[in-house]
This record gives sequence, C-alpha cells and structure tokens, in this order.
Amino acid sequence: MPIFDVSVPMTPGMPLYPGDPPFGFEWVRTIAGGASSNNSKLTLGSHTGTHIDAPLHFIPGGGTVESIPPEALVGPCILVDVGDADVITRGVIERLGLAGRRRILFRTKNSAWIAKRFEAEFVAFSADGAQYLAVLGPMLIGIDAPSLDPRSTPGHPAHLAILGSRTIKGAIEWLNLAGLETGEYELFCGPLRVVAGEAAPCRVLLRRP
Repeated sequence: MPIFDVSVPMTPGMPLYPGDPPFGFEWVRTIAGGASSNNSKLTLGSHTGTHIDAPLHFIPGGGTVESIPPEALVGPCILVDVGDADVITRGVIERLGLAGRRRILFRTKNSAWIAKRFEAEFVAFSADGAQYLAVLGPMLIGIDAPSLDPRSTPGHPAHLAILGSRTIKGAIEWLNLAGLETGEYELFCGPLRVVAGEAAPCRVLLRRP
C-alpha cells in the first residue's frame, strides 16, 4: 500500500507564520571542500512547517513535546474534509460524525496553498468548534492550517480549548493533505523529542489500512 507524506518540505524560503524564525540550512563541512564527510547546520523555530503543538504552548504547566504518549502519535486515524467552510464550527464537526475517533485530521480549503505560501485568511477552528472537539475527546488532531485559531482571534480560544483538553495530547498544524481521499488511514507522527518544548517540527505519514 502507498505511504503518503503529508509534511511540508523544509527549505530556505519556505512559508512561515509571520514573526516565526526563518528556516536556515548551511553546510559546515563538505567532502568537496576537503572534509571527510558532509555536515550541515539547521536553524529553525519550533513551529516551523508541519509541527505539533503540545499543551504547554498555551497552557501553563501543560504537557511538553517529549511527554506526548507514543500511542497518540501512531495508529488508526480518519481524514475528513470540511468542504468550503470558512471556519470549522461545532455544526461543521457535528455533521462529520466523529464520535469515538481517537485521531482526526481536518482538510480545508487551505490545502490548495499550504505547501507553497502563507495566506492570512486561512480556515481554522471557531471557539465553539474547538470546544466541541475537546468534548469528543480524541487523543490527537491535525489540520492543514498554520494555526488552530483564525489569525488575529482575540484570546486564542481554539488553542485553549484543544490544548487544555484532558484527552487531546497534541495538535498537528501545517499539514499538506491535498489530493488524498478522505477516510481511514494509519498515521505516524514523529516529532523531534524536544525536552520541555512547547512544540516541535514533525514528519507525518499516512497509509491506507
């Protein structure tokens, strides 16, 4: 069965949330330059590209990246599409029938551009949508958006509801879900094991069961 990489490529000039540190890649030793091996240096922010938010991102004393349980990061998931919705409200989520789902990935109109650029008017969760999602109680959620909250939302209610949930252990942002069929997948999410971190870049792979 094919394996789908739904992480955005990490390269200098890649799209970033405004204000985040730029991604950098440079060679520090090269075989061509006379060294015995090629070695490079990466510079990046913890929210660069496809990444996972741990509760600590918005919840004082919340769980950190290395404390996200592996069973939340690997296992069956469902990929759903919210169609032309401009915001993911409770009503949108209710229509998707997600009760009992442990890992949920949301595809929106953002997938048309998410791997290429940043757009300020991206689709994300409303406060009531995020609160309802927290009540549903998955272990892990993901979205093809730069943020769980629409840009400039006062108070960041979606982040607070989702990351403050007792059951949701992490939230993946900046997924590239373009071209995939909706439905059941096996998910692997491998974040960097950053001790005490509030977020970390990750590689996210999907496979049909």
